[in-house]
Amino acid sequence: MTVSTRLATRLAAFAAATLAAGVLGATAAEATPAPARTADLRLISFNDLHGNLTPPAGSSGRVTLPDGTAVDAGGAAYLATHAKRLRGEVKNSLLLTTGDNIGASPLNSALFHDEPTVAFLNLIGVQANVVGNHEFDEGYRELLRMQFGGCHPTDGCQFRPTFTGSKFPYLGANVTFDNGFPALLPFTVKSVEGVPVAIIGVTLEDLPSLVVPSGVEGLRFGDEVQALNSTSKLLDKVGVKTQVVLMHQGDNTEAGSGPDDCRTLPGPARAIATAASPSLDVFFTGHSHQQYNCVVTDPAGKPRTLIQGASFGRLLSVVDLKIDKRTKDVVRTATVAHNEIVTRTVAPDPAAQALVEEATTKSAPIANRQIGTITADLVRAAAPSGETPLGDVIADAQLAATSGNNAVIAMTNPGGIRTDLTYASSPAGEGDGVVTYGEAFAVQPFANIMQTITLSGAQLKAVLEQQWQPRPDGTVVTRFLQVSDSLHYTWSQSGTQGNRVSAITVAGVPVDPAAPYRVSVNNFLAAGGDGFTELVNGTDLVGGPIDLDALAAYLSANPGIAPPAPTRVTVVP
Repeated sequence: MTVSTRLATRLAAFAAATLAAGVLGATAAEATPAPARTADLRLISFNDLHGNLTPPAGSSGRVTLPDGTAVDAGGAAYLATHAKRLRGEVKNSLLLTTGDNIGASPLNSALFHDEPTVAFLNLIGVQANVVGNHEFDEGYRELLRMQFGGCHPTDGCQFRPTFTGSKFPYLGANVTFDNGFPALLPFTVKSVEGVPVAIIGVTLEDLPSLVVPSGVEGLRFGDEVQALNSTSKLLDKVGVKTQVVLMHQGDNTEAGSGPDDCRTLPGPARAIATAASPSLDVFFTGHSHQQYNCVVTDPAGKPRTLIQGASFGRLLSVVDLKIDKRTKDVVRTATVAHNEIVTRTVAPDPAAQALVEEATTKSAPIANRQIGTITADLVRAAAPSGETPLGDVIADAQLAATSGNNAVIAMTNPGGIRTDLTYASSPAGEGDGVVTYGEAFAVQPFANIMQTITLSGAQLKAVLEQQWQPRPDGTVVTRFLQVSDSLHYTWSQSGTQGNRVSAITVAGVPVDPAAPYRVSVNNFLAAGGDGFTELVNGTDLVGGPIDLDALAAYLSANPGIAPPAPTRVTVVP
């Protein structure tokens, strides 16, 4: 019997036992008349924590309000306090998460393969989580270790003497092995006053484009709506009528949207939530790191909540349900939802704070080492052209690090830049303008390997045109590559697909479509990540340093870095 077959059998048995427990529990409860016809259930979820145990710095640690002001938010100890209060206000509550809790994490979690973050999630009582793309950063076997425990096969147990894994299931109804067997549990069932409540998890179908190929080798990621509909149909057949979705897929929002606004742009989350089975009552979403609180209409014309809580533990998405004990279904018209700001004005939870301090102390000798200085914040916020100050510096660092490969251009993906480099000193007290290794790690935590390839001028233009990626629903996703100062170009807002980019120069010389150019990108991009499939056609691949090492070396060699002027990319009407 293969590994996938054994695991599938184990998952199927576990799912069946969970389902039976929920349904049988409900059946037993029906024998005792309930004092009230409805049961109140509070669902609390957060998404895209990314191991941010310490309060995030800069814009990553603030929530924007509708009036444009901002509130400091986030931090595991404060999240624990808010979650505990919210759970205490309602008799029945479930604490859930919507993916990307691990991966792309700051050093005090990532140094220990995110074991501190899993310990935190266990501590606060998380009861279910859907996998996001970052749960696969270190591959499927490492995800299994996160679930079931055991020391890391290479590094051992460095955080604590043992690692017991997660006390909650990792869900993925649309994740299977190549042979079609399930690779993860599709759902879990909880009993609330005798009523079974199903938590279904689906992750984004295009997940393989967001991770290195080795991270998802042997796995398939199916259509979200199809997976939801088939799972919901099964649950309906066995009498589980209250169905909640954890979906690691999200929409973007208009600028200035507040935590409870519904100013979303057309995107995949709304498309899925309006198309999937009418039996599904609530959609918690993630991935896009946006804040919104919406009501959408299901295929039967009934309303249901679609909500997301930004990222990094800054918001808790709260949905209060009333469940009819007779029908075992949600009274949709009575649903109330809001996004709760995880303010830092409350007392931090002592146990969570102790855990954070333990991780921070153990990682401090590495995290607090000075590697460079800056004169002002280097931020990820983009100019109208898509260019960012921090992206400019990182691309320049990558070009410098691969000059020995004869590279003349470097390009990096914005999704690999996780936070700002801020001028103000961190709580560690290193001083204003000082950049520590831990701060640089928070910016580039993936340990991607630099690779230099040869592209023709025509292929280089094709790569730049792939910054605009059409979706099946007619919308266009824009992913602006951050480029080294050696590369300049213009793009047109009115240009058509494949014809937006012009005036490309390298070192001030117009690009020759037939000439070869040595281009440095990270291994994620080189494998076609983020939809940049033209890069796969590059030739003469030569490896380079880790991207973080390239950034650290550049900061060390160039003290007092100022934000570069955004002159590399020009946008015209």
